[in-house]
Amino acid sequence: MESNEIREHFPIFKRFGREGIVYLDNAATTQKPTEVIEAVVDFYTNYCSNVHRGVYRLGEEATEKFNKARENIGNFIGAKDNEIVFVRNTTEALNLLANSLGSKLGEGDEIILSNSEHHSNIVPWQMLRERKNVKIKFINSKHTETIKPDDVADLITKKTRIVSLTACSNILGNINDMKEITNVVHDSGAIMIVDGAQSVPHMPVKVKDIGCDYLAFSGHKMLGPTGIGCLFGREESLENLPPFLGGGEMIRTVTKEGFTCEEIPLRFEAGTPNIEGAIGLSAAVNFLKRIGMENVRQHEKELITYTMKQEEENNIKGLVSYGTRNMDRRAGIYAFNIGEIPKFDRENLSDGNISLKVQAIHPHDLSSVADRTYGVELRSGHHCAMPMIQDLGVTAATRASFYVYNSRDDVDRLFDAIKASVKRFGL
Repeated sequence: MESNEIREHFPIFKRFGREGIVYLDNAATTQKPTEVIEAVVDFYTNYCSNVHRGVYRLGEEATEKFNKARENIGNFIGAKDNEIVFVRNTTEALNLLANSLGSKLGEGDEIILSNSEHHSNIVPWQMLRERKNVKIKFINSKHTETIKPDDVADLITKKTRIVSLTACSNILGNINDMKEITNVVHDSGAIMIVDGAQSVPHMPVKVKDIGCDYLAFSGHKMLGPTGIGCLFGREESLENLPPFLGGGEMIRTVTKEGFTCEEIPLRFEAGTPNIEGAIGLSAAVNFLKRIGMENVRQHEKELITYTMKQEEENNIKGLVSYGTRNMDRRAGIYAFNIGEIPKFDRENLSDGNISLKVQAIHPHDLSSVADRTYGVELRSGHHCAMPMIQDLGVTAATRASFYVYNSRDDVDRLFDAIKASVKRFGL
């Protein structure tokens, strides 16, 4: 399907008309097609019930749909259904791992992260460090470069237990070679965790090909409902992982003396799950399958290539963008600023503060003008990636991020909005 045809499946675009909004905040969350909305409504309308508990008709129908959703989503990334744990989002999946895997770590054990991680892949490990006194090491890569296997190998020691990295940066769009990185990690005997929040929705991902131990992703970033995500874990990895939460659904027996757990993946799904979310995510997976993930990737590659071409041709005064220029390793994410004026001279600072740069147009102001003037909806701020923002030497950035319903016309509108902002602020 072409992007214009795809847009017809999204009711929100009909609300604003053809020239209404240009939605470019897809790295944060995507819009929902009619097929996903109808799947959720169908659950509430026709077979609303809890799962795995009732032997009556509605309960059996709900359980069947829920189980099929797990199987379908697992198949989408090349995993078995018992290797898919339903969680709220990528954040919860990574917190689950930090707590469950973290319970096995001791003082001085090492975890490797990178400076381009989302806060969800930093803060849980920092919280673990406070509890267990583990050591965290950071790969400090430049924004123009992807993370290389050698970057990881250089930090690995006999104390390295976990390496947790994003497959694709949510601020730079850099796509890392997770298969080669995983090989390096496994050669050292450490565990490989992949943050797939920006990779699973945008490109073909098969966990068996990557070889990782765990991978996390969110449904709302791939046309699905909010509040539903998945943690993939290899069967043998999940079998050896202690549960994160306790209560209903995850237990097999409970006595006054103790309890026994259900089989995987249910032992990690305490309480009533997001049934309609899983069913909606399965519908989103079917929608993406119809398009083909190779086509999704190719479409976004064409859009980001066109974006970089427009950046060059428009030659906007003060525009600075971030991320690799290798389009084969670049997702449909475009982060930029207008002006980077030095605020401090690093060498002459006496208090040790890092050098910052002041944006000639603050990203919040640019995003506001873009929305009100051209209906272009962008994200501004630190993008839950403050370590990278700090390493860029800025306080914030504006980000455009593309998906299947975006087109070259949207890119043109983006640059019209940027130029309008520059004119408005008199630069």
